[in-house]
Amino acid sequence: MSSLLWGSRMPSVVGLLEQRELGARRRVDELREEADRIQAELAVAEREWKEWAIARSRVGEVLAPADESGQDQVPAGQAAPPAEGQPGKTPQAPEAAKPKSQVPMWREGLDWSALSVDYQRILQLGADRARLGQGPVTCQEMAAAFGMDVVPARVEALRSKAKRLVARGWLAEPAAGRFTPARGVAGPGGGS
Repeated sequence: MSSLLWGSRMPSVVGLLEQRELGARRRVDELREEADRIQAELAVAEREWKEWAIARSRVGEVLAPADESGQDQVPAGQAAPPAEGQPGKTPQAPEAAKPKSQVPMWREGLDWSALSVDYQRILQLGADRARLGQGPVTCQEMAAAFGMDVVPARVEALRSKAKRLVARGWLAEPAAGRFTPARGVAGPGGGS
């Protein structure tokens, strides 16, 4: 008799399991569709972000002062000489654009806004870590924090910028390859 009862209950238990499996399968399909949609949006957003980064880089190159090739350099914020064929017209570079290679020597009272955004990001990361007691930051950690691929080319580019900040007094390098804000360098808005 018990085997008869067990046999009659078996199809209902299996049926319940099949219903739950079907519900779980539908949920997986819905989530996969949503993940595919998000991946497509992410690809579009990444492409747009890269295009803007390239545009910013190219504008920085165009607005950068000439190098040692003998061409005149125009200090930021000053008008360039009149363009040929356009007497009296003096194109002006926007004051906010800063050449990526210019890093002024740090001095008391000099604000972070004197630096390009890339250098400000490096200083901000170092200041945040110092504030949290996490110690100096490596270039690999910088790349990861900035959402970059941690590959030698990216890491070396950041190392070059960090070394330039050290040479100009904005950063200190207490140990090889580890960077922290130099003594006296405050956060954005306060130069001392």
